[in-house]
Parts: sequence; structure tokens; C-alpha cells
Amino acid sequence: MPTQRPTDSRPSKFILPVVLAAQFVIPMSIAGTAIALPEIARDLGESPGPLQWVVNGFNLAFALFTIVWGATSDRIGHKNAFCIGIAVTGIAGVLSAAAPSLAVLDGARILAGVGAAAVLVGSTSILSNAYSGAARGKAFAAFGTVNGLGLALGPTIAGALVGGIGWRGVFLAQAAVLAVAFGGTAALPAIKPPRDNTTGKTPILDLSLLRNPRFLGLCLVPVAGAIGFVTLLTYLPGALSGIAGMGPGSAGLLMLAMTAPVLAAPAVVAKAVSTGRIHPTTVVHLSLASLVVGDLGMLALRPDMSLWWILVPMALVGLGFGLPIGLVDGEALASVPAELSGTAAGLLNLFRIGGEAILVAGYAWLLGLFVHASMPGSPRADATAAGLPGFPHEYADAFHTVVGILAALVALTAVAATLLVRAGSPASEQSRHTTEVSSRS
Repeated sequence: MPTQRPTDSRPSKFILPVVLAAQFVIPMSIAGTAIALPEIARDLGESPGPLQWVVNGFNLAFALFTIVWGATSDRIGHKNAFCIGIAVTGIAGVLSAAAPSLAVLDGARILAGVGAAAVLVGSTSILSNAYSGAARGKAFAAFGTVNGLGLALGPTIAGALVGGIGWRGVFLAQAAVLAVAFGGTAALPAIKPPRDNTTGKTPILDLSLLRNPRFLGLCLVPVAGAIGFVTLLTYLPGALSGIAGMGPGSAGLLMLAMTAPVLAAPAVVAKAVSTGRIHPTTVVHLSLASLVVGDLGMLALRPDMSLWWILVPMALVGLGFGLPIGLVDGEALASVPAELSGTAAGLLNLFRIGGEAILVAGYAWLLGLFVHASMPGSPRADATAAGLPGFPHEYADAFHTVVGILAALVALTAVAATLLVRAGSPASEQSRHTTEVSSRS
């Protein structure tokens, strides 16, 4: 059984605003960086490998270091890990803005991913241990809202910055927000997780947590979001450029159709769940169904069709991702012992960010593969795959193939997540217990 969280009816009033200010940058970085890729390609080169590592380097480092920072934060304290993460990510943002080459930019983005992992794990662990009861639900709802806000505004802000002052401004803006958040960490209390002396030292990667079917099923929900939403969030601006010839500013504004639901959904869900109007499991089912239908609807993005046809699918994809934000984190961490909250947060975010890293990289690889297949020997194939306009039909054919694969993967993940969450529900556990007692009798 999970141990009880420490009860603190009046946690520090500074915890939530400082945590949310720092966390805001992480989804912004994920959502906003790719929209700058065409401009980065024009400035630093079109080489597809180094160019994609601007995105993939951050995502892979982010994924790998969530497990490291998860166990580390349980040992050194969540505040310490959180502060280190802010500092590292902010410094990396300055280095990214000053990068003279793709190689330097890639290295800075990898460093940013290392720091961002500490920020994310520290954020969820601090909230999980600092709040309890209804206050904890509200804190995670705010956490989900801020993540949605970063995702919703990331492409729009990045598009405006790229159009106004250039791609380097994207990274400078992230560093500026982190500098403000770092100044606020001085007001945070030292939050240390409760220790269970009978369990010994917490391993960096505690896979035994995955024996809990509910926890495992909830870990798969953000994987479905990574497949169906984050891949498109990252590369749909490139598709809008390659297929419809849109500039970064216009593409950023259109992305609001997909990202606005991510902003609105967490608060609505939190209120509905807290009042008993909807069960968390129902929210999960709705989100997974929306992802599948929305991804299939993206097949309407074609050079000879109006962009109005993809607005509803974009909204469904955003809704599918936004509905469980925050809710999944709270439900998953509530299903494990309190002394393992940091490790569990690291494992949950390994699924989330690891899925994003692998799938975003896989999306780019598949898209490039299909673009090159439709443009054999063309010297403009790399530029087309990077989202530069000129060959809309070739890009559209590749895009449709990749999106079809995404929809199939979301459907498979949705089935697995649904079965696992159902198997780990209280009713299922009670039924299993009753059966075991009867068999022993």
C-alpha cells in the first residue's frame, strides 16, 4: 500500500509560483524550438543529422536524465535538484543563443535537456510532497495548466521571436524566464522526501514500480500523447511550411488551434474530477480516443485543400493531450509509496520524455526517408524534409504516410493503457483479493 503523504495544511506560498515559473520553460522549449529549424538551417546549414539534433539532442538528454535526477532528488533533496536544473538549463539557453555552428548548438541543447530533466522531476516531486488532499489536487491542476500554457504558447511565441529578432531570440527568452525563477528559489523551503529505512538506498531505476498495473498503465498515457501530439507539435510547423508555404509567424498562430485545448483542458478536468462529475479513468479514455481520431483527421492537410479542414483535427489532437495533463502525474504518484515519489516521477517522466525523444526522432527519420524516396537524387530533398517550401506534394505524401503510422501506434498504446489501468483499479484489486481469499479457504 502507498504510504501517506506528509500533511501540511499551509505549505509555503512561494512554492507554487516558483515551481510553475521554471516549469513553464520546459514545454515551451519542446514546442517552440522546431519552428525555428528552417531559419536555423538557413543560418547554420541544412545538414539533416546535425539540424535534427537541435530537437533530438534536447529530447534524448531530457529522457535519459529523468531517471538519474529522479533518484538523485530523493537523495539530495528536491529543492537542490530543482535549483541545479534551473541553473543548467538557463546557462544552456545562453549558449544556444550564442552558438556559431550546428555542432555548438547541438551540444548546448543536450546540456539544456540534462537541466530540464532536473527541473521537471524536481517540480513534480516538490508538489507531491508539499501538498496533500484537495490542495495537492489543485497544485497538480495548476502544474498541468502551466504545461498546457507552455505548449500552447510555445509555437506562437517562438514564431513571433523568429519573425521579429531571429531564431536566437527563442533561446534567450527561455534563459530570461529561468533567471527570474532562479531568483525565486531562495524563498523555497528545503523539502526532503520521507525515508523508509527498511528499504535501503533507492536505486536510480526502480523497475519494480512497474509491477503495479495502474502505475504502468498511467505511464503509457503520456506515451500515447507523445505519439499522437508531441510529434505533430514539433514538426507540424514544418509541414505547414513545406505543404502550404506558411512562414513561422503564420504557422505559430495556426498552431493555436492545436495548443489552445492543451491550455484549457487541465483546469476543466480538475474541477470536474474534484466535484465527482467525471472519473479520472473516463478522462483517460476520452483523451486516447481524441488522439486517434485527431491524428487520422490530419490526413486532410494537402496542397490543394483549405487549411480549414485541419482545424477540428488539430483541436482534437490538442484535447487528447491536454485532458490528462497533471491528472496523470497526480494519479500515478499517488499509487506509489511517498518515499519513492522522486524515483516514481523519474520513471513516469522517462516514459513521457523517452517516448517523446524516440518518437520525435523516429518521425524526423521516417519523414526524411519518405521525402527522399519521392525525390530520388534531388539536391533539394534535405531542404524539403527540413520544411523549406518548394515541393509541397512530395512533402505531403511523406507526411500522410507518417501520420497514418502515428494513428496506428496511438491506437495500440491506448488499448494497452486502458487494460492496465482497469486491471489496477480499486474494484479489480478488491475482486482479486476476494478470489485469493476464497481459494485459500
